[in-house]
Amino acid sequence: MKALDELVNLLARLPGIGKKSAARMAFFLLKGDGQYASLLGSRIAGIRDAVRFCTQCGSYTDRDICDVCSSPARDRQQLCVVEQPHDVLTIEASREYHGLYHVLGGLISPLEGVGPETLHLDRLHDRVRTLGIREVVLATNPTVEGDTTALYVKKILEDTGVGLSRLATGIPVGGDLEYADRLTLARSFRGRIPL
Repeated sequence: MKALDELVNLLARLPGIGKKSAARMAFFLLKGDGQYASLLGSRIAGIRDAVRFCTQCGSYTDRDICDVCSSPARDRQQLCVVEQPHDVLTIEASREYHGLYHVLGGLISPLEGVGPETLHLDRLHDRVRTLGIREVVLATNPTVEGDTTALYVKKILEDTGVGLSRLATGIPVGGDLEYADRLTLARSFRGRIPL
């Protein structure tokens, strides 16, 4: 069945979806409500036209300016720097951060041919200056690329006098010391807080 095989292969290309899961999804669509399958198909087909990047922060939005950037309730003196637009959604789900965002669009990775010039660093510098930002929170992943990017951001913002902070890293809630690697434990000790 060529059509079914093609659907399974397309679904299996999605991140985190293997052949078995893709087959289960395809069978669900075959067996289920035809109206649901049509709606799903039309949403998938139109997603790239319906969602775009915010002209201010670079996050996902269905308008020119996203809800975060347009909200008067946000702390306009705090700017959280993230790698990708979906990182904004992840941080927003925590409901702990109330400032603005800046999406870099990637991380510095010379091995993959990604240098500082390919990221939105000039725009970041301009936003820090023009918005009167007091604190920049670096929320890049705790990887070699994330650390390199964070250090580069620190360097380019030195002339602004802005305060810089970095998200804490360490043992996850519910984690077990026995399974933590050496680097995670080292970061946990360096980032410990008084009780």
